[in-house]
Amino acid sequence: MTTAPTRRRNGSTAAVPGVGRPPVALLVPALLAVALLALPLVGVLARTPWSELGSHLGSPAALEALRLSLVVSGWSLLLSLVLGVPLAWMLARVPFRGRAVVRSLVLLPMVLPPTVGGVALLTVFGRRGLLGPWLKGWFGLTLPFHTSGAVLAATFVSMPFLVISLEGALAGLRPGYEETAASLGASPARVFVTVTLPLVAPGLAAGAALTWARALGEFGATITFAGNLPGTTQTLPLRVYLLLQEEPEAAVSVSLLLLVVAMAVLVALRGRWTGPVGHGALRSAEREPDPAGDGGTDDEGSRAAGAAVPTPVDGTGAGADTPPAGTAATGPLRARVRGLVEAELIAEPGTTIAVVGPNGAGKTTLLRALLGISPLARASVRFGDRDVTDEPAHRRRVAWVPQDGALFPHLSALANAAYGPRARGVGRRRARETARRRLTALGVAHLADRRPAQLSGGQAQRVALARALAGRPDLLLLDEPLAALDQSARAVVRQALRTHLAGFDGVCLIVTHDPVEAVALADRVLVLEDGRAVQDAPPAEVVRHPASPWVARMLGLNAWPGRTTEEGLEAARGVRLVAAEPLPADRPALAVFAPETVALYPPAPGPPPHGSPRNTWPATVREVATAGGRVRVTVLPDPPGDAGTAEGRAEGPPPEVVAEITPAAAAELRPVEGGRVVVVVKATEVRVVPL
Repeated sequence: MTTAPTRRRNGSTAAVPGVGRPPVALLVPALLAVALLALPLVGVLARTPWSELGSHLGSPAALEALRLSLVVSGWSLLLSLVLGVPLAWMLARVPFRGRAVVRSLVLLPMVLPPTVGGVALLTVFGRRGLLGPWLKGWFGLTLPFHTSGAVLAATFVSMPFLVISLEGALAGLRPGYEETAASLGASPARVFVTVTLPLVAPGLAAGAALTWARALGEFGATITFAGNLPGTTQTLPLRVYLLLQEEPEAAVSVSLLLLVVAMAVLVALRGRWTGPVGHGALRSAEREPDPAGDGGTDDEGSRAAGAAVPTPVDGTGAGADTPPAGTAATGPLRARVRGLVEAELIAEPGTTIAVVGPNGAGKTTLLRALLGISPLARASVRFGDRDVTDEPAHRRRVAWVPQDGALFPHLSALANAAYGPRARGVGRRRARETARRRLTALGVAHLADRRPAQLSGGQAQRVALARALAGRPDLLLLDEPLAALDQSARAVVRQALRTHLAGFDGVCLIVTHDPVEAVALADRVLVLEDGRAVQDAPPAEVVRHPASPWVARMLGLNAWPGRTTEEGLEAARGVRLVAAEPLPADRPALAVFAPETVALYPPAPGPPPHGSPRNTWPATVREVATAGGRVRVTVLPDPPGDAGTAEGRAEGPPPEVVAEITPAAAAELRPVEGGRVVVVVKATEVRVVPL
């Protein structure tokens, strides 16, 4: 039995399902295709007169044709860059009517026969063409049979290679890089020069190389439009055409030169300039596993993560960072968000707000609206007397850390962390000192010289945090900043973040799904559901009186929505709860009780257990799992026999109960999926919260 190979990151192979020895029905045609492509090249090599190669290539006519080819291809490349780069940007970034038509026009020269392209150029720029007489009359310029005509013909057939390559690079560049750079204070021009251009440089270089090589080898459009005049329009391909009639051996020698140049360009491009844009930062899932298992550090990083966080220089978490003039928050944040998300925020400087809610609730949209980059919602934002509603993202002094960190893959960790201060005008040396202090405080200073591709997920997230904090923004937006860390590393970074936020003189919003983070880091908790703010209160208040079932479940509580009764609450399918402190009847409410307050008993004849007022239901076990040394048993209480028939009775899925019991109790009860138990919850443990 053969083992199918697969490619590993280190270049070795291992078994991959579905890949093995190719079937003969595919192998034979594939080999024939390779032969069809390779044999002509072999023929050129076999027929090259090697003894006369030097004289053929060194003849005055060949050297003149080579010079002219370099001139024409060089000007063609320059013209393609000047015209093609803006066109590629428009096609990749600007939605406009007729974009598909424009893209088809770009592709047309690539599929059009070159001689047809030459004829088309003649009909426009020839002496009797649409524009030819005007060019002659106004500028005295005649393109046919002139070197400029050869440049135009070469540009017509080669520029599409640049446009298509660069458009693909721009389209593949995640906007998160540019948005993050703008949030750190970089102007659009600075973002383009320091982020966009370096990240699309491989695509631009590949397109430029292909464009130059195509212009160097252009023949059909040139001879049709510009003619074949020695010293004026006779490039190397045209020289080959002439030599085939006069000196076939010399034609093979010159063809070999063009073949070598084209092959050199392709070899240089192979796998070096054509990889995905920002692949080092985009492939976080393919990073090497962490030996320490902390979700983000290698051995050295694990020691740093496990060590105590260094005490900041000034005791506030700011170190010795002195923000530039005008960088401190000038007053309370007042924000009103409208659109897909509806919310209002008022927060004093130094306030940290945890934003929680189910997936799709609008948490990230809220942050993007405050940053001014969301098409789904718009926010009016004021810091005291400073209104930044109409300001672009780079002028708002609102920094954010997206879920994946969006570290710039072409910069080191130190340069990433220093990007914000540099964008806001801080000198290079001072910005790097600030960045190094932030990296030290977060336990990743030893990674300062590494690129993002060399960092694990947790390390990258800590560098991203350091980068955001180094700029000292007025509003700091953190989108699940600790999600990539395991529990031990998360505790260390959480402590470091708490230290920084204690001295942060702006407002911070943290999106999280972790109730520990919400309670430990935030002064307030903002709850979003379906794009609406349903609760904005201190963490203790949210814990005591959760305003929605999702929040209660996030906090690990049982939560039953329903309508109040004189004794407590009626949930779906007519299941009733008795509460020690009921609310007025017939109002929407939420009954909340902790899993550890739920008792389970085996079904037995006779009356149920007694004591203080209790809620007792026979139930079916749905799931049994272990969690932190406890056993979690999820059960579905049986609805009353007439459930769903009484008028006004709440419909929906049956409410479920999660009970946490000790291993000893589980050993005695022996709960199994599908088994029967009796559920008992004291009325004193049930809180009814109005919705």
